[in-house]
Amino acid sequence: MNIKVISRNVGLALLVSALFMFLSMIVSLCDGRDSAFGPLAISFIITFIFGAFPFIFVRQSSAISQQDGYMIIVLSWLLSFIFGMLPYVLWGGEFSLVNAWFESVSGYTTTGSTILTDVEALPRSLLFWRSSTHFIGGFGVVVFLLLVLPNTSPFRLRLANIELSSLSRLGYRYRSLRIVYIITIVYIGITVLTTICLMIAGMPAFDAVNHAFSIVATGGFSTKNMSIAEFGSMGINMVAVVFMVLSSLHFGLIFTVVASRSLQPLNRNPVVKFFLGSILVLSLLIMADLLIQGGYRDWGKAAMDALFQVVCYMTTTGFGMSDNSQWPALAGMLLLVSILLGGCSGSTAGGIKADRIYIALKTLSRQIKYSLHPTAVSQIKVGKHSVSDTEASAVMTYIVLYCSILVVGIFFVLLCGVKPAEAVSGFIASMGNAGPGLESISALGTYAAQPASAKLIYTAGMIFGRLEIYPVIAVAYMMFRRNV
Repeated sequence: MNIKVISRNVGLALLVSALFMFLSMIVSLCDGRDSAFGPLAISFIITFIFGAFPFIFVRQSSAISQQDGYMIIVLSWLLSFIFGMLPYVLWGGEFSLVNAWFESVSGYTTTGSTILTDVEALPRSLLFWRSSTHFIGGFGVVVFLLLVLPNTSPFRLRLANIELSSLSRLGYRYRSLRIVYIITIVYIGITVLTTICLMIAGMPAFDAVNHAFSIVATGGFSTKNMSIAEFGSMGINMVAVVFMVLSSLHFGLIFTVVASRSLQPLNRNPVVKFFLGSILVLSLLIMADLLIQGGYRDWGKAAMDALFQVVCYMTTTGFGMSDNSQWPALAGMLLLVSILLGGCSGSTAGGIKADRIYIALKTLSRQIKYSLHPTAVSQIKVGKHSVSDTEASAVMTYIVLYCSILVVGIFFVLLCGVKPAEAVSGFIASMGNAGPGLESISALGTYAAQPASAKLIYTAGMIFGRLEIYPVIAVAYMMFRRNV
């Protein structure tokens, strides 16, 4: 491994975090130097020094191997988690060392779980830093790195492949650098538009910015204890729903729609239809369950609550509008299914991804047809794209691996003494980067009462989910092989 090139690129990731710490300090100054100014200033200085150090003492190198790329990805995230927890630890309050680690990992991985029982007790500058970790994580530390990797580097495209996954690349017909610019334009554009729409709907400017960071990153951190429910506005709820769904679509597809000024790319995309259709079906099923077993009498409220929570869970955003801890068991199970489905590849959403689920279903359908007609020749197609047997096999392998990690993670959480419903839903929500689970960790609940050991296991799930498993396994394998 090339330690020099790894250190320079990881240093850049830390400088990105330092930038947002500095912006949080400005928010603190605007509020008359609130209680978080000191912690943020110290954190900024430490993070900036460690980030800038490689640029001062390490020469630039354009030779990046596949192994270097994996290390850059994993170390960028891990060190961002570590330095990102500094403002929390230094500020104190509810932030013990484990809680600060949990909040930092949850923020950067855009999971949105929280250990805070009183979010509004935090000064505005720390709330801004908390939301900024969503913004940074949603955009992807690795995508930031792509902006400055040498143009001559053969690893640039490979790095883009790892972050975007093979499925999401189907929508891009550009070089890797162009991919980054497209992501940047779409990501920032949606963030600005979301902020403006939330303000028009009646949300205060500071809250609008923070919630826009969460919505576009499909994270879930809010500036209010009651999350979106605090505002009690149908307009704000609908803005959130629209932009949560939009942020869960393939960013390349969104760019194509805007560039072509036509909705045809969406109409022709079967994965988008599958994703939106899943939201509709799950919402209708939960609405029916709420009316039959949940004690709801108002059809409109049942429909809105069901739609909002399904969108939150399926886009893995994790906001709360109603106390779904009191919902019937069937509705809770359907919400967990929506987390597993997740959003589309090439977006900020988590979960297995709708693309993979769609291909898996098509593969299963082909196998059934083959068992009935062994001589028939059929091909898996996603729109106009033919999926090879190798790609289909890779998708099925990923899903099996994903589910295997879920089972192992749930088992270890149960060993920590967590109730079964919370252990299952908590780890599914963590690995799906969705945030809320069921019962005490539902949409309006927190992870504060969870054992410290369970919180550490949850964060491991968040990391596996955000990095899509393979980079973590690859780095672990390289380190093991190196030690052997």
